[in-house]
Amino acid sequence: MKKDPFYYLSGYPDTIKNQVDSLLQNDKLGHYLLSKYPKCHSLNTDKQLYKYSIDLKNQYLRKSPPLSKVCYDDKLDVIHQALGLHTKISRIQGNKLKAKREIRIATVFKKAPADFLQMIVVHELAHLKESDHNRAFYNLCRHMQSDYHQVELDLRLYLTYLQEVGQLY
Repeated sequence: MKKDPFYYLSGYPDTIKNQVDSLLQNDKLGHYLLSKYPKCHSLNTDKQLYKYSIDLKNQYLRKSPPLSKVCYDDKLDVIHQALGLHTKISRIQGNKLKAKREIRIATVFKKAPADFLQMIVVHELAHLKESDHNRAFYNLCRHMQSDYHQVELDLRLYLTYLQEVGQLY
């Protein structure tokens, strides 16, 4: 069963959805995305993704808890209906409570523009400090990526393109 063409844009106003529909109908959405984001990133392994995430974390969130793992997850989109996922696992070891924090990124972002991957990583890193999607959370996202909201919209356009047309890169 095919998803609603505006599945990724459900929270946006009808004016935006109408513009996207027009771009899709006139075969211009792909051109728009390619003109704005002409290249994919080169982080193809979990090790590269982990280093990239740790570098961002160290630059903006030095005092936040450490990350145990950052990886691509090919089951993430299907199971969790999410593009990225942060988890905190607490375990008792002897008389101490140990916490491990992990970030998983949907595999679809292995072949995506660097700005999109950065937006997903920034979003998941922000959850280390703010668990809810509130004003403080989005302010932190904008602190780490100044054009966060525009990239988020473009990412949703990219996902809409993938769903309706297919691979772009």
